[in-house]
Amino acid sequence: MFTDLKDLIARTEATLLPDALGAVALMVILVAGLHLPALV
Repeated sequence: MFTDLKDLIARTEATLLPDALGAVALMVILVAGLHLPALV
């Protein structure tokens, strides 16, 4: 299993950082959207 995971990371290393940044951006949008009604 760890070998498969290492192979997966090695194959997708070029897109790993942009995908992680996209996931963080989506989480920020989600949290901001959930808190927005409390501010209005």
